[in-house]
Amino acid sequence: MTDTPFIRPDMKAFLDALAAVDGPAIADMTLAEARASYVALHGMADRPARALPVIRDLSCAGPDGDIPLRLYDARETRGAGPVIMFYHGGGFVIGDLETHHNLCTEIAALMDLPVVAVDYRLAPEHPFPAAIDDCEAATRWVAGSPDDLGREVTGIVTIGDSAGGTATIAIGQVLAANRAAVPVVLQVPIFPLASNAMGSQSLDEFSDGFVLTKGAIEFFDQAYGADRHDPRGFPILGDHASAPPTVVVTASLDPIRDSGRDYAKALTDAGADFTFLEMDGVTHSFTNLRQAVPSTQGDLERVVAAMKATLERGA
Repeated sequence: MTDTPFIRPDMKAFLDALAAVDGPAIADMTLAEARASYVALHGMADRPARALPVIRDLSCAGPDGDIPLRLYDARETRGAGPVIMFYHGGGFVIGDLETHHNLCTEIAALMDLPVVAVDYRLAPEHPFPAAIDDCEAATRWVAGSPDDLGREVTGIVTIGDSAGGTATIAIGQVLAANRAAVPVVLQVPIFPLASNAMGSQSLDEFSDGFVLTKGAIEFFDQAYGADRHDPRGFPILGDHASAPPTVVVTASLDPIRDSGRDYAKALTDAGADFTFLEMDGVTHSFTNLRQAVPSTQGDLERVVAAMKATLERGA
């Protein structure tokens, strides 16, 4: 690394605190320990959940049994409109409805739209493409305005962080090729892995000490086992000309930052409608660090503003 990267003061304080803990690397943990550590990190670092009038657990049929879902809404009832599908991060190995509960309440409140979070199957028990299959099944179910949802759905907004960002792009491509009952009107991949990060400049620069590490990426990659020739695993391989309107979000200190930039370039080359936001001075997972790194609340609000502007353009 030739230049010292800019790190926000509150981000640096959090990274220093993490370094002082000096715990085991994720690759050295058991699966149960890795999952528990993810819950602990978000529980310690994220802002408290919003109180919403609607927080309700649901389920829908999936390819291998029922898929747990959670509905969030700032209104008890509402007219017909879009619904946001949220796919959580965690390398398709860790994470669940609880790790991203606080973030989902915030998105539902700021967007004033219903949010449905998907508790897809995790690897290594359920390797690629189980997670994508579950996200697709859940999204198609919501798109059909099922009675259990209690809302008439006119369009789908997909959003997710990290692995959930990868799923966001993959689902956009799958539903562009084989449409659901209503269209995807916006997709929001947040620090996604769209292309293979190995060998990238950002992975070399931020391989350790910036929340997500190279070792963790390799751990997730081995456990999930994505096919490197399948767009569902690496969406950079897919059709970008048919992408829905998109807000691509990256973080400047993220080891997989360049993968998100690759996706933005692919959208540019395809002439797609998109907005690119790179949050300067913050790391991977900044959307779940809003208590420990207060400036990242403003970053999330920038994402929401871009989402609203994109939806208004398409209205």
